[in-house]
Amino acid sequence: MATEAASDDGSDAPDAYDALLERAKRWNAVGSAAGVLGWDQQVMMPEGGTPARSKQLSTLSSVRHDMLTDDETGELLDELEGAGLTDERAAVVREIRREYDRADAVPVELVEEISETSSEALAAWEEARAEDDFEAFAPHLEKHVELKREYAEHIDPDRDPYAVLFEDYEPCLSIERAETILEELRETLVPMIDEIRESDRDLAVDTFEGTFPEETQEALARDALELVGYDFDRGRLDVSSHPFTSGNQFDCRVTTRFDESDPLGAIGSTIHEFGHAQYNLGLPQEHWGTPLGESRDLSVHESQSRLFENHVGRSRAFWELFLPTFKERFPETADATVEDAYEAANQVYEDNFIRVEADELTYHLHIVVRFEIERDLIRGDLAVEDVPEVWNDKYEEYLGIRPETDAEGCLQDIHWSHGNFGYFPTYSLGSVMAAQLYAAAEDDIDDLEGSIADGDFDPLREWLGENVHRHGSRYETNDLVRRATGEDFSADAFLEYVEGKYGELYDL
Repeated sequence: MATEAASDDGSDAPDAYDALLERAKRWNAVGSAAGVLGWDQQVMMPEGGTPARSKQLSTLSSVRHDMLTDDETGELLDELEGAGLTDERAAVVREIRREYDRADAVPVELVEEISETSSEALAAWEEARAEDDFEAFAPHLEKHVELKREYAEHIDPDRDPYAVLFEDYEPCLSIERAETILEELRETLVPMIDEIRESDRDLAVDTFEGTFPEETQEALARDALELVGYDFDRGRLDVSSHPFTSGNQFDCRVTTRFDESDPLGAIGSTIHEFGHAQYNLGLPQEHWGTPLGESRDLSVHESQSRLFENHVGRSRAFWELFLPTFKERFPETADATVEDAYEAANQVYEDNFIRVEADELTYHLHIVVRFEIERDLIRGDLAVEDVPEVWNDKYEEYLGIRPETDAEGCLQDIHWSHGNFGYFPTYSLGSVMAAQLYAAAEDDIDDLEGSIADGDFDPLREWLGENVHRHGSRYETNDLVRRATGEDFSADAFLEYVEGKYGELYDL
């Protein structure tokens, strides 16, 4: 602890460290402002605002890029090489150095073009999805693929471009490690799902069948957020075409969406986004704008959302707590039991095409499809025009179903409209990490399920705060997991969890 105390008083750091930190705070404030504009574009902005918004965001993107890659930033980083910093400060320099090196390799003109293309592609994707018209979106996707290949080549022309892009979202785990884990999931889950489909066990899947008005569902979503402890003084709930979370430790907003025939979908996505928000809101306020006040990466971020969505929101303990509120909002479900709700929330679908509505098991095959397609797009092994057919073929091969429209197929996700190639694997990595973290929390917290059933989420929030949130980006991914759980990051806990849970549900 003496090391951390020394790092707090600033006495052991050269002036270069303080100067670097101030620069980081300024460029991250610009990025934070761009984040608010991005949130507004998806939630509040009138439809006609896209041309101006794309210019605003591209300008802020280039301003931040210029600040980050300014010669002074590089000079300060060089001065700090071998400066004998504390572990905490060395971590800050490590993170800034990684970001600087990547950004400095990319021309600002390309950064602006990617940002502007993203804003235009978002509007095109929303319209194409509504009209089930992939051809209208295809030119935007084509441009994104070309720009991202160019981006990756600037960073490292000698490496696999998809591996370079993956590092934007998960800089601390290799693409080979991600592929290995995805292969482990596929090898375990495909036969398990086949066995489930052959099972004679009938779950109470019709527990929440009917029509559930959107307005009441929104009230129920707010109930759920209040129950798990979302801080509305530092956040808000809105509706968007694709649920997302945006913000920092002072202001972190969540969105969800509603289907009047599927109230569980809205509850699941709302609790999922709460997990993201809880992570952001739990970051150290005193380190805002610096790596110590930023989340580790998207795999860790996704572990927090999937932990709350699956290990909390799909648990018997949660439904013991939440079912009375559900019945109060929707009296027509008065006869439902906790076990009915638990089974309905954990059914494995035979014919679901939509990733964000997927069950806990087939979800990962949805990820595998996206991963393989975007990897092949970036590597030049797949043409954009062939995406719909390849998507449908893979769904038929992995899930035994074939989308009838592109809206329920390759147009369903927002990620490619942003040019976010390399993002999708972090969903499965996060789910795997969530199981490992939750197992450790169960070991450390007396009767965690009992606390959840009683509506006391403080023990879990405090455990996550202590072991994940408060560290920001101080530790790299595997180190963070090892410190929290005592083990290196692996799929073992996840596979043990799903085999036990679904083995019981379906009498496997």
